[in-house]
Amino acid sequence: MRLGSKVLLVLALVGAGPACAPKIVPPLSAAEFEEKGRAAYEKALESFYDRDWAGVVPKMQEVKRQYAGTRWARLAHLRVADAEFYQDSFTEAVVSYREFLREFPNDPEVVYARYKVAECLFESRGDSSLSPPLEERDLVNVRDADKTIAEFLRDYPTYDKRDRLLYMHAWVRGELARHELYVARYYLKTDRYKAAIARTEYALVTFKDTGLEPEALVLLGETHLRQHEIEQAILAFQTVLQQYPKSPFAVPARNFLEHLEKNEPEAVAASRGRSPAAKTTSPAGDGAKPPTTP
Repeated sequence: MRLGSKVLLVLALVGAGPACAPKIVPPLSAAEFEEKGRAAYEKALESFYDRDWAGVVPKMQEVKRQYAGTRWARLAHLRVADAEFYQDSFTEAVVSYREFLREFPNDPEVVYARYKVAECLFESRGDSSLSPPLEERDLVNVRDADKTIAEFLRDYPTYDKRDRLLYMHAWVRGELARHELYVARYYLKTDRYKAAIARTEYALVTFKDTGLEPEALVLLGETHLRQHEIEQAILAFQTVLQQYPKSPFAVPARNFLEHLEKNEPEAVAASRGRSPAAKTTSPAGDGAKPPTTP
């Protein structure tokens, strides 16, 4: 190549240099970054409203990744948890909601996330025709739901879904009480009377107002009767008749008392001079501790 041609080539490359240089994009302002995050979130939200649960998760995850630190990233986190909830993936949803609560404890959506944790735990209770019998069922989620719902009602007594929370709480407490009574009956059948009494008393004191009090009192009275603790048995049966006269369990309570009147007339006569137990106090007394398996 001749010298003149080389000079012309060099000059051409030098002249084209600035035109080929990469364009420097100025960084977005905070307001612009927030606005882009909002637009991305709302775009992903279209799949959410279409109930495309599998499709919305990666879109919301991308919003979380690209716009971390913005309100839209936090909302995207909740929508991922919601999508898991609507797919009945309650365990995964609980993890996601609790992760949100841990990472953003001061966010305005904390109340919503706490409610959803309670709802997920309730929905994962395993109550269906395919569930194992109560005695074989894992009650970890039920116990967690009991604690979580109680804390939520304490902290937010006027929440707009209070009726739903009260229903869920009544159900899980009833389930826990039924489990205690099931175990107590097992101990009664195997002549482990002290263990049966401990379980029944714990249910009466811990799970009040579940509607299972008459059943528990009859079971308690029968167990005392097996141990020849006549006065305690009479008190339990009389409490059923005095406080729950319309309960179906008033029938066995009356039958037991009639049996005792024939066989222990002096004890029954002496018991009639006592005042009935208060409705909020069972023969178990107050302050029962969680029973341990003997």
